[in-house]
Amino acid sequence: MQKYGAMRCNRCPESSILRASLLRVHSEMGLFSKRSLFAVLSRSPWWLSVLLATAVFMLVRQFMPDAAALASTLPFLGIAGYAGWRQSRVPDPERVAAELAALRAMSWQEFSAAMEAAFRRDGYAVDAIGKGAADFKLHKGGRVALAGCKRWKVAQTGVEPLRELLLAKDAAEAQDCVYVAAGELSQNARQFAAENKMRLLCEAELVQLLARSKGQKDVPAAGHAP
Repeated sequence: MQKYGAMRCNRCPESSILRASLLRVHSEMGLFSKRSLFAVLSRSPWWLSVLLATAVFMLVRQFMPDAAALASTLPFLGIAGYAGWRQSRVPDPERVAAELAALRAMSWQEFSAAMEAAFRRDGYAVDAIGKGAADFKLHKGGRVALAGCKRWKVAQTGVEPLRELLLAKDAAEAQDCVYVAAGELSQNARQFAAENKMRLLCEAELVQLLARSKGQKDVPAAGHAP
């Protein structure tokens, strides 16, 4: 028994070295996966994957039947479809800018009515507050959020309106808060919102939310006709 215990102890350093090596290899493989061909293609224009699929087909059919050559292109065609879907979701910046300008031209009554309808269309029960930093109390899934909308016309929002809305959320014991802006937000405001887990409803997301509430299609993607 003592001899067996000694043998196990002698093997302990080797086992530790083996485990460390395996962990290092695993981490390197994880890093490589982020830089793999398919990961790069998923972030590239969709047509690049189609070109590679065509090249693979032409190469493989020199040595194998057409069916096998076609099968070899399926991963690339799948990536092309995925990349194309992702890129089709990117809104057209010019259309978004025009819609935001139209929102800033609305009166408060028009804009608040549009936002209330949009929140209801998105599944919220809405209570108008009308005072302080928050304009609506939103109820959904057992959670309560305060939404601040009245400064939607401001050309650029800083940190102060977000801080006021956050204080109102804490005072009302709500779980979330949403800040609505048709103008720009400063980098400090975006950082403040991220640090305090505040939702910023602006830019393309705001335009698409209002479009859905009016039964319109989402803002077209870049490169698509309006």
